[in-house]
Amino acid sequence: MSEPATPEAEPPPAPGAEEYLALDFANSAIALPGGRFVDLLGTPAATNEWLTERGLAPADAGVQEMCTSQLRALREHLRALFAARVAGMPPLPAALAAVNDALGKAPTAALLHWDDRNGPYRAVPCPTSQILDRALATLAANAADLLTGPDADRLTACGSAPCTRYLLRHGRRHWCSTRCGDRARAARAYARRTRAEAGAGL
Repeated sequence: MSEPATPEAEPPPAPGAEEYLALDFANSAIALPGGRFVDLLGTPAATNEWLTERGLAPADAGVQEMCTSQLRALREHLRALFAARVAGMPPLPAALAAVNDALGKAPTAALLHWDDRNGPYRAVPCPTSQILDRALATLAANAADLLTGPDADRLTACGSAPCTRYLLRHGRRHWCSTRCGDRARAARAYARRTRAEAGAGL
């Protein structure tokens, strides 16, 4: 059951998510303890807000459910590619095709414009109908940069169940947040105590 995002439910960005928008995007579906789930793209309004906060759409873009569904689909494909990279496995062809399709939506060149006051400048055209295409292309390009760049070897999955977020590893840390680290340490301590008690009872 998905619940609305709240400051209490939503963990801080995972390490690397502030450098890679695609990582932030992949982590916009958040599994929480107790079978709870937060989807930051759960509704068109929430999706519009997420895109606006990241400079991918104006606040009045009026994102519809069809756009939200396309973004959620790309998110799942990116998560599949991240999982394949972390596991050292070949990617799913459908995930690769989806990312390449999104990359193909990017405008190829910024056009030349002329402002009477400031003179010439270049800008990529972005009518309302192309806002989603631009967002998809930007997210796909950022994911491709991460997967092919020097940080790819640091990509890992959070090691604290039930969390499903990805992060860029720093040293030996495999947790996306302090909360997940505390949960993992508590689980290990409980397992050790249980084993010790079972051994003492023999």
